[in-house]
Amino acid sequence: MSLTEKDLDSPGAGARAPVRPGVFARTARFAHRRRWLALTLWVVVLFGVWAAASGGDDYRENYTLPGTESQAAADLLDHSSRTRTGDSLQVVLHDKDGLRDRAVQERVGTMLAEVAKLPKVTQVRSLYEDKSAISPDGTIGYATVVLDVTSANMPREDTERILDVVKKVEGQGLQAELGGGAARKLAAGEGGWGEMLGLVFALVILVFMFGTLIAAGLPVITALFAVGATLAVIVVASHVVTIADYTPYVMMLVGLGVGIDYALLIFARFRSELVRGSTPEEATVKALDSAGRTAFFAGSTVILALLGLVALGLGSLQGMALSVALTVLVTLLASLTLLPALLGIFGQRFARQFTARAAKRAAGNRPAEGSGWRSFAGWVQRRPLAVLLVAVVALGALAFPALSLRLGFTDAGNDKAGSTSRKAYDLLSEGFGPGFNGPLYVVVEGKDGAARPGAAVTAVLNDTEGVAAAAGPIPTDDANVATVMAFPKTSPQDEGTSKLVDRLRDDVLPKVAEETGARYLVGGATAASEDYSAKVAARMPVFMAIVVGLSLLLLMLVFRSVLIPLKAALLNLLSIGSALGAITLVFQHGMFGIEPGPIEAYLPVVIFAIVFGLSMDYEIFLVSRIQEEWHRAKDPAVAVREGVGHTGSVIIAAGAIMVVVFGSFMLSPERMLQQMGFGMAVAIFVDALVIRCLIVPAVMQLLGRRAWWLPAPLVKVLPKVELEKH
Repeated sequence: MSLTEKDLDSPGAGARAPVRPGVFARTARFAHRRRWLALTLWVVVLFGVWAAASGGDDYRENYTLPGTESQAAADLLDHSSRTRTGDSLQVVLHDKDGLRDRAVQERVGTMLAEVAKLPKVTQVRSLYEDKSAISPDGTIGYATVVLDVTSANMPREDTERILDVVKKVEGQGLQAELGGGAARKLAAGEGGWGEMLGLVFALVILVFMFGTLIAAGLPVITALFAVGATLAVIVVASHVVTIADYTPYVMMLVGLGVGIDYALLIFARFRSELVRGSTPEEATVKALDSAGRTAFFAGSTVILALLGLVALGLGSLQGMALSVALTVLVTLLASLTLLPALLGIFGQRFARQFTARAAKRAAGNRPAEGSGWRSFAGWVQRRPLAVLLVAVVALGALAFPALSLRLGFTDAGNDKAGSTSRKAYDLLSEGFGPGFNGPLYVVVEGKDGAARPGAAVTAVLNDTEGVAAAAGPIPTDDANVATVMAFPKTSPQDEGTSKLVDRLRDDVLPKVAEETGARYLVGGATAASEDYSAKVAARMPVFMAIVVGLSLLLLMLVFRSVLIPLKAALLNLLSIGSALGAITLVFQHGMFGIEPGPIEAYLPVVIFAIVFGLSMDYEIFLVSRIQEEWHRAKDPAVAVREGVGHTGSVIIAAGAIMVVVFGSFMLSPERMLQQMGFGMAVAIFVDALVIRCLIVPAVMQLLGRRAWWLPAPLVKVLPKVELEKH
């Protein structure tokens, strides 16, 4: 139990034994006094892990979905084939005068023969070997290039080599493009500069806030050390754990945001302690003992939320969650050890600058720092119900489109215009119909051979509404297993295709199975996307219960209250809903000229985990300061006003930094990163500006003293966790 001003004024208070400094204070003092040792250790760690990572990464994705029909279909096909091949590419050709001209056939044949000799290519099936590979009007066709690796493992340079050979055939009215999963990597381009732009804007905000480049640079340096060290660890870990290739970008997205955020909270408290007259060492200790432990508990909620993703059991998503959780943990360690060391190195300089600036403000009769926020909080407190209703209705309207959220995966139809994969996609859609780019594979397993039940289902599929054509059965090495390809009339991302998958599984194929006695499984990329989305939706309630439940328990321990944790959870859900609603409007419905399409299937749970945790940062930072003022004044209205006055500018600055860092990922060529960056930027904008500055003060004003109510049984059971040193 900490000492309050009331305790110090009471008789006999001076005779009490001194309170032993906590772990945060001891860590801060050690790092401050051994500043060069702490800095050297961090430099050694950073260079050491990167030396260990010099062997390169082994990022790979795992989208297997045990227990789903599409996975069962894939496993059955895999077991029925003696030979193992990789994925394929399509060489898509277009000539308005026709592809069957003898001169065109000779040119195309020469090109395909050259492609067959390239690395990673095991076979090339010419469009002239299969009549169905040329469109009915004869102007569009495709050749299939079979690889010996999967698209994910296809080296970019080998794909570029194939594209270079394909492009040689162009001319005299002939167009040639390259389609397929590996070709889509060429459309992705290279990222990186957008993230750097976000850092530059973050630095500008910090300079504006603190007035000096050195002061502004410390939070950025702390974040870069933490993210850099963790990235190297993940490179090494990728050789033993399944980690997707997009994980480093998500780590940078979250790590830079929270790293700058936590360091900013601590540095802002350090500055206020200097202005009050503390020495640099004492200011560092007090900052870590208050804002430091606030950052610790806030970071703990982020880590808990991310670990909740592990409960979903969705392949490489687990590796991503663990990687980002590790990033937040290392960021916390850097904020609690590296930042105090840097404050020790530059502390005297900061003491002179900040105290001189404060004296100049006082001499000029300028308003005290935070006076504007106190006035703003007072304005909210005078009309709390009106502010609450307007803010909640506005955010509810923004969240409403999320009710029509449609999950799926992007395909080449979402690649940037002008890329060879997008051109190939458009040509195939034009020549063979929109469903050609996402065929459904109906795997047939018969008891006495697959030919008869395969032919039966082909006939039924050709008469099924929504199916443009069905081809097959295509035999495998197992006589009892065959494949029938069903081409939908709609594109892979169209809602009609999703309904067709459900209709085949629930109505059409069970009837055929009764007649033939065979087993029919719907697979393929489009069906797998539907299964993945369904699995995410089914496990979402459990995931939310874990994350929200653990966060409620943590906040109950921290604030010794029931209503504050409940309020925090509801408001965090409101900010997440607003983010998902905004994503739906922009990326699903195509607002602002964005290519419309489904939302990445795993994105809602990722955004939920990260944003729920990050929203707790501002909740803990603001409410802990309100709690500190409550202990001092015992007046709920004064506590809210002073809490907002002390934290308002920091919350807005921290929110602005996160918005620009997350928003910079909108410049990424990857659609998934665009969606994630946009969604998280919207969530933080809403959380920092609307929820923390408007809704929280209004709710706290309405609750009054009841905000700190804790039932007597819980008072006895819950351990006391001290957040702020009063």
